[in-house]
Amino acid sequence: MTSRSTTSYDVAQLAGVSQPTVSRAFDPKGNISPSTRARVLEAARQLGYQPNAIARGLTTQRTDIVGLIMGNINRSLFYPKVLVEFTRRLQALGKQVLLFNTHESRPVDEIMPRIMSYQVDALVIASTTPGRELIDRFTSMGTPVVMLNRTVPQTSANAVASDNEAGGRLVADFLFDGRHQRIAFMAGVDVTATNALRKKGFADRLRERGYGAFREEQGEYTYDSGYEAALRLLDRDDPPDAIFCAADIMALGAMDAARFKLGIKIPDELSVVGYDDIPMAKWPTYDLTTIHQSAARLVETAVELIFPENNEPASGQVVLLPGELIQRGSAKAPPG
Repeated sequence: MTSRSTTSYDVAQLAGVSQPTVSRAFDPKGNISPSTRARVLEAARQLGYQPNAIARGLTTQRTDIVGLIMGNINRSLFYPKVLVEFTRRLQALGKQVLLFNTHESRPVDEIMPRIMSYQVDALVIASTTPGRELIDRFTSMGTPVVMLNRTVPQTSANAVASDNEAGGRLVADFLFDGRHQRIAFMAGVDVTATNALRKKGFADRLRERGYGAFREEQGEYTYDSGYEAALRLLDRDDPPDAIFCAADIMALGAMDAARFKLGIKIPDELSVVGYDDIPMAKWPTYDLTTIHQSAARLVETAVELIFPENNEPASGQVVLLPGELIQRGSAKAPPG
């Protein structure tokens, strides 16, 4: 008998159980004893049977697929970590990830009909921001929506994010306490909530501590944009003595521009601080001081919002995860 002609009823007959028991045996959350599950799986192995996920979805009204929308996934080294963590965590729950990659020049709402056609059990949106209509249409159908590292106010979507504003305040205190006199901020993509909140926390805290206006240059969350923005900041008569970059990848570009193009010594003449704590930040070449945000904690919290233990998904809940200032060699530490 081939796997093409084998059905769950054949497996049930060989294992001496009912057909619904076979279905439960292939469901990681199925209510079934370990010995019965083992007997069913052994019968399936002997018959070469594989369950049809699509057919099971028609029966259970559940596809076990979670849609994940990401914008320009190759632009940041942080979000590939998020993708890996989501895939690992959801597969452990018997779920699969369906990835949709978008570009900032095209609104994420354009792909909404295609996403809906897959009837995903939940939708996670990262590194891009949809309109309220997209979110409301999904939640009205009972599909949980979780925003990752951004929020859309006045919607039923849940959100989990690094506390970007608090992270910006940590950097402001670190540089102010380090007695830097000419502080600059290197922005990421200006329209993103992460950039706006990091800048707000940074600016508000400097203002609270009596520091005047700081300089700013625009980047785009890329190495090249960080390199070029650093040249614009530093190649002048009164260059900054500290730069807070809205993302690590820009900070790496800024460091290389300062050291190799302009001959500036880091951290003796210039302190550089990033945000994200990507793997390259730890490389001895950079040894970047940064705000650490955990991809694993973001993903774990998002999954808990989608599949809570009480089986009742939350609605409109916002969870902010604190970041941690990691002091390395790219910036002068405050005295003492």
